[in-house]
Amino acid sequence: MSQLEYFTALSALWIALAWVPYILDRIMVRGLMGALANPSPEATPQSEWAVRAMAAHKVAVEAFVAFGPLAVLAMMRMPEDSYSGVLAMTFFIGIFAHYWIYVLGIVVLRTLSFALAALSTVALGLRAFGII
Repeated sequence: MSQLEYFTALSALWIALAWVPYILDRIMVRGLMGALANPSPEATPQSEWAVRAMAAHKVAVEAFVAFGPLAVLAMMRMPEDSYSGVLAMTFFIGIFAHYWIYVLGIVVLRTLSFALAALSTVALGLRAFGII
């Protein structure tokens, strides 16, 4: 497995599991049946960190929508390219750090970690086009 494949799969796996903490909070604040119920304005609000976790998860999903196809394209066009693997690693580091920094409510680092992931995606796209 190449570094590009590894970190793309790791990013997808992380995003697939990132909902667990805020669902556990929902169970804690609303009870199991409240967590399973349909959303309503009368529902007990979730903890502030869980609201931030939901927002961070949404950002990760949206970022992966752009990164994923570019990673697959790079896997097909440049299977031995180590630079693409480094970009996949920096994407994962950025999006993983973004989630936890966002959960903790650290505003400046949150933006910088997302920028790392976003710029990794842009660079991967430019690499796939042969620009860099």
